[in-house]
Amino acid sequence: MNMANILTVLQIIVALTLTVLILLQVKGVGFGRVWGSSMTTFSRRGLEGLVFKATFVFAFAFMLLSILQLIV
Repeated sequence: MNMANILTVLQIIVALTLTVLILLQVKGVGFGRVWGSSMTTFSRRGLEGLVFKATFVFAFAFMLLSILQLIV
């Protein structure tokens, strides 16, 4: 495999992961409300905070891979 193919495969994996992370985030409600809990919080804690931060990491990785693919 050459470098362009490796970058394409990595970009697809990152894009799919980013899509899942975005879909996991429900606007206005926390993870507890998604699965039936009535407790409401206004800060991102635990798993919700981790998903929120991971979304930014994967978005940055997707942009970086896109730029690298333009160069290669």
